[in-house]
Amino acid sequence: MSIAVTGLLLGGTALILQHGHEAFAFGAARVEAQQGLRAALERMSVELREAGFGLHHGSFDPLLVAEATRLVIQQDLDGDGATGANGEQVTYLLAGTTLRRDAGGGAQPVLDGVTRLRFHYLDARRRTTALPGAVCSVVITLSAGPPSTFLRLPFPVTVHGMTEVLIRNRRYRLFQEGPATAG
Repeated sequence: MSIAVTGLLLGGTALILQHGHEAFAFGAARVEAQQGLRAALERMSVELREAGFGLHHGSFDPLLVAEATRLVIQQDLDGDGATGANGEQVTYLLAGTTLRRDAGGGAQPVLDGVTRLRFHYLDARRRTTALPGAVCSVVITLSAGPPSTFLRLPFPVTVHGMTEVLIRNRRYRLFQEGPATAG
């Protein structure tokens, strides 16, 4: 009888420990995914806000490409009036499940485990636009799970993030020239 009671207690303890381990793994995976997602959104936001730096030369727009899953940002870091130097054109794109950033040295990984990346572009009147020269703000939608190197879980963990970024240099230029030139 005592062996049976001890077996039941040990079985119950093992079950509680297993559930505790699963809860810990889920929480750790969710935190890892959230931190990666926040860092990726912040990095893209900072570069988008700076897009068009050196625009007073008037020789380029802040965005070169404005597609749903690819974005190319331009800025004149060296003040020469062109965007040809390394780091002056930055591309963000999704390759498989990895968000990549290419600033001239190859597409480096920013975030692994991405399940969705979408860019939505708005003009000065907050209407959807596909024209890179008319974009004043970008809405970034990103969904990701923990990196593939993280703990294996028997269930999916996905976090979602969305932010809208105003392109400072573009908005200023459009208001200086007037909204009639935006479209």
